[in-house]
Amino acid sequence: MINVAPIGGGVEIAYAVTGEGPPLVLMHGAEADHTQYAALTSHLAGRFTYIAYDQRDSGQTRNPEAPYGIEALADDAAALIAALGHQRAHVFGSSLGSVIAQALAVRHPGRVDRLVLSAAIRIGKSIAEINPEAAATLGRLRADPAANAARIAGWFYPEAHLAAHPELARRFGGGTRTPAQRARRNPLIPEAPLLDLGGITAPTLVLAQAEDRLVPPAHTLAIAEEIPGARTTLLEGLGHVGTIQAPERIAAAITPFLLGG
Repeated sequence: MINVAPIGGGVEIAYAVTGEGPPLVLMHGAEADHTQYAALTSHLAGRFTYIAYDQRDSGQTRNPEAPYGIEALADDAAALIAALGHQRAHVFGSSLGSVIAQALAVRHPGRVDRLVLSAAIRIGKSIAEINPEAAATLGRLRADPAANAARIAGWFYPEAHLAAHPELARRFGGGTRTPAQRARRNPLIPEAPLLDLGGITAPTLVLAQAEDRLVPPAHTLAIAEEIPGARTTLLEGLGHVGTIQAPERIAAAITPFLLGG
């Protein structure tokens, strides 16, 4: 069931809560909404209270038609954790969600218990900087996303997985957001501030996917070098959206860490 939390400034966050146990906030990627985590939560059943929410200009969340940045999205997440009655929560962020999660851990350290960054982009870096070929190609393909959805999806999932699940390409056809919404979200990663990750105090696990064509695994793993005590895991065979491709493997990778192991 979808709930709505007004958090101020005209922002109403749509979210779903399931499960029992310590709260775990799930932050979706740029092309997604909270349903990115439907399969993952089923593989984490009985371990956590899952809070999967829609960011601004995503899913059923409502927000003013004004520009915003990564820091505003981090503040939204902190406000949602508080609105749901939690002092702090575990946080899992994938892709753009990982950038928001980094900002949350820096800006609101008291709200983050344990932090997982998956297919992560270092906050303050853009896809054009870390993978110029992907940025240039996707820029051309996104000029007509409806016609190029399958080719766009190929940057997010391994070829064999897409062949077995061609329906995944529909997410990239441009129909899930209006042009105005896309215009507000497109600058989020390239215009994010270069925050100091050395101040992150939450125990952190950095997950890289070995077949990630969009974010080079080496870039993701290098983030851990900036966060005191961070651990790393490289998942073989997974593309950028491992939470959908193989949620059982993501669950197996993060559960011991989130339980304090």
